[in-house]
Amino acid sequence: MPSLQQFQATDPVDKSHGALLEDGGVIVHGLLDGDLLARLNSEIDPLLAEADPAHKHLNPALDLFFGDRTRHVTGLAGKCPLFAERVMLHPLYTALCERVLSPNCADYILNLAHIMDRGSGAEQQLLHRDEDVWVHMPPERPELQLASIIAMVDFTRENGATVVVPGSHRWSRERQPEEAELAYAEMPAGSAVAYLGSTIHGGGMNSVPGSWRRGIHMSFCLGWLRTEENNVLATPPAVAR
Repeated sequence: MPSLQQFQATDPVDKSHGALLEDGGVIVHGLLDGDLLARLNSEIDPLLAEADPAHKHLNPALDLFFGDRTRHVTGLAGKCPLFAERVMLHPLYTALCERVLSPNCADYILNLAHIMDRGSGAEQQLLHRDEDVWVHMPPERPELQLASIIAMVDFTRENGATVVVPGSHRWSRERQPEEAELAYAEMPAGSAVAYLGSTIHGGGMNSVPGSWRRGIHMSFCLGWLRTEENNVLATPPAVAR
């Protein structure tokens, strides 16, 4: 079974960047320390308490994508001050975005930031590339996006660790992964898996009774692209400043 390379958040960023270029994804441990993790989860708890796993989206395709076992909170930068200050602006993400995105835009921007709390019985997501939201891009293009899933609880294969297909960022669009090509981003709480927008991935199946697999999905994109979340409306001006 394939695996992703793993580093510490304190390691030189060139190591994580090199793994991104080579495999399309990388696991970084120690992104959030224990105190910050606990404080973030405390801020997130009331947001998730109000989230309905069976919420219906304006686009019915999203109902299929998220399923009816996922508590989903969007616009996180405007709702969770600790996230905006300590996670979104983490030096690791800044450094990776500078290397992956900045060569092809005047500035990169936040694409979206949301919580996905996948409950017991959540099926594996359809494997996909995040960059496919921009459907009319030419075949020859730069990397459009840098994305990440941050583990707010321990991620295991059984509770739905993110599935990543190493090397798929170099595949033709027609090629589909086989089961033997799937890697599972198993990692302790406070770690993160970062991956390119061109890398095939998806949320894993949660088969652990009574469990919730809480993760924060955050992505940045080239500044000249339209973002999935309208952050100008979702983030109050005072927070943005």
